[in-house]
Amino acid sequence: MRGRQTVRDMVLSLAVIGVLVAAIYYFIPHDDSGAAEQNAVKTVDTRVEVITARRAAPYPVAAPEGLPKTWRATSVSYRASDDGKGGAWHLGMLDPEQQYAAVEQSDAPAEQFIKDVTLGAERAKGEQAVGSKKWERYKGEKYNALVRKETGVTTVVTGTAPYGRLAELAAALVAKKG
Repeated sequence: MRGRQTVRDMVLSLAVIGVLVAAIYYFIPHDDSGAAEQNAVKTVDTRVEVITARRAAPYPVAAPEGLPKTWRATSVSYRASDDGKGGAWHLGMLDPEQQYAAVEQSDAPAEQFIKDVTLGAERAKGEQAVGSKKWERYKGEKYNALVRKETGVTTVVTGTAPYGRLAELAAALVAKKG
């Protein structure tokens, strides 16, 4: 009879543990909705950083103006270089479909900068018209990008968002010097 008691006790113990786990799951709040996924990424205020970068950068810093509120800024930074060349502006965002898009700018050598911020994307055929300007298309395993090279600064709009959304972000960019 000793063997039967052991099996019965084990089954009873597992049942008690199962009830305890179910109670914990039921009483601990959790949210499986799409809103929970959307709120998992913190939105940041970019106003102060944009003003600071525009004062510090040796080139006009591009930041979006007039984008719908469904675009959310998630990261922002300006890193100055020690020698006054190669300062980098970054503004990361989520588009309305929760795809990543970023504005990257630098006065560093263009080819290496583009390779770094696009995670190795390569120049693709065709150009993207954004307003009256033409942007080069880049395609990569992880990121697509629109690139505009101007005297003294390279602007890259990159991310997991499709080219149409990247163009929407690029169209909203206003470059100013502080």
